[in-house]
Amino acid sequence: MFSINQANVNLTPNFDTESQEEQIRRMKLARKAGRFRILIIGRANAGKTTILKKICNTTDEPEIYNSKGEKIDRSSIEPTAERGIHDINNEMVFQNSPGFIFHDSRGFEAGGSDELQKVKRFISERSKERKLVNQVHVIWYCIPLDDSRPFQHAENQFFSEVGTGKVPIVVVFTKCEALEYEAVNVLEEQGHNFNDAAKGSVDYAKEHLQTAHLKLQSYKYQPKGYVYLQEMEKPNTNCKMLVKCTANVLTGSTLQAIFVSTQQASLEISIKYAIE
Repeated sequence: MFSINQANVNLTPNFDTESQEEQIRRMKLARKAGRFRILIIGRANAGKTTILKKICNTTDEPEIYNSKGEKIDRSSIEPTAERGIHDINNEMVFQNSPGFIFHDSRGFEAGGSDELQKVKRFISERSKERKLVNQVHVIWYCIPLDDSRPFQHAENQFFSEVGTGKVPIVVVFTKCEALEYEAVNVLEEQGHNFNDAAKGSVDYAKEHLQTAHLKLQSYKYQPKGYVYLQEMEKPNTNCKMLVKCTANVLTGSTLQAIFVSTQQASLEISIKYAIE
């Protein structure tokens, strides 16, 4: 597969400039907060569940809790489980990673303007929370590249209308391998043999990703970072680049410390932050 330089993946937290008092205050806050809250947005085929399982290093399904903290019995909401899971106020927690709380928006193409308003209201309400643990700390917006139109009305609406304040957005391009497959087909249709088409597919894929970057830069509300994920359904793939990017875009070393200590996708990153 092709290799693309990821954006915003500097892993050098500025801990050395902190006073001893500030370091103690930060560690106390991190211990008190203890949990990291993520809103993940994307259409039905964006691969969101796969990403969450990779981040939490599990193959199990998450437990679901309503806004009152009551556990939802998945069997009791069949056949409406899909709707129950995608209530943005519900919390998804994986047993082996209880430090992560995930909120899932099903994507605006599924609910139209109503779904967009729910997301705006959710972000606004969470930003007013006084306790750090109740706030949303980062937003992952997943865009699958196996679609001929990766930027649809939903993306145009979100990045043009939804201001997230201090909550950073990371765009996660998923299913990037689809660009290479598409490139081979296009080049073969242009008369190239398979071997030549395969060789040229890398440049084709990079060109299309560059177009996607330019599109993101044209919006009023731009993401703080972006990463590329490919073939995530395979057992040997991981979300290390997403972990790096997320750690980098977080404002404040307290949130960085909570996130890095919670994630299980990269032991290397956890060790690096622990040493520094």
